[in-house]
Amino acid sequence: MGINRREFIRIAGLSTLIGLGGKSAWEILAPGEVDAAIAEKPQALKATRWAMVIDMRKVDEQVAARCAQACHLVHNVPDLSHPMEAKDALPPEVAARQQLKWLWTEQFYNAFPGDEQEHLAEEVKAKPFMVLCNHCQNPPCVRVCPTKATFQREDGIVMMDMHRCIGCRFCMAGCPFSARSFNWRDPRPYIKDENKDYPTREIGVVEKCLFCVERLAVGLMPACVEASQGAMAFGDLNDPKSQVREWLRANFAIRRKPYLGTNPQVYYIV
Repeated sequence: MGINRREFIRIAGLSTLIGLGGKSAWEILAPGEVDAAIAEKPQALKATRWAMVIDMRKVDEQVAARCAQACHLVHNVPDLSHPMEAKDALPPEVAARQQLKWLWTEQFYNAFPGDEQEHLAEEVKAKPFMVLCNHCQNPPCVRVCPTKATFQREDGIVMMDMHRCIGCRFCMAGCPFSARSFNWRDPRPYIKDENKDYPTREIGVVEKCLFCVERLAVGLMPACVEASQGAMAFGDLNDPKSQVREWLRANFAIRRKPYLGTNPQVYYIV
């Protein structure tokens, strides 16, 4: 007795899953599908739970701009307002809406909605809070991605496999921090100084901060942390002796939208 094409695919898929010990093909392939640039090296920095602490007492516009520039230069994040070719120029309002960003600044009220206070210190109101992917312990973006292009490593870093992204933008809708950007056009014409050691992206994919996994893999701290010159700490949250734990023990810190239950791993000392 013959079977139709749909039934054949179903049986073949079930056979594959059984052969892989009950895991989906996506779960088996996820680590190996990521760009070779982030392959783990012997000197790689390791943690059981990576976290970042930003000391806002040491951050001003200059520090924030330096950190964002370092991040964007290292990762070939395009600046749509400054194309390499005149023909690629966009109207300013379009460039603003489509701008890609991994690390940027927001005022307190935008960064911490729900934490507003009538008599908030003027100094805090004026601070340029650096915001980025929070690498949540319970990331909703991972749950809604249909292809597992976004997934979470064992050390807590929420990853993006651009080769697997189909551009559905479900992860953008699921992220409560607006920490993801979408390539509405080919980003390459908008990259002034391309870093040949990091891959560029294509039109139609989502991207975001990855906690500099490619730098951790070769024993380096994230680019923004280095550029901050002491305003940011990065380390293992589960290690009582790590710098992030030392800073959190000694100072009062807040997180973005903790009431949502995502457990963000970026802390702000205020």
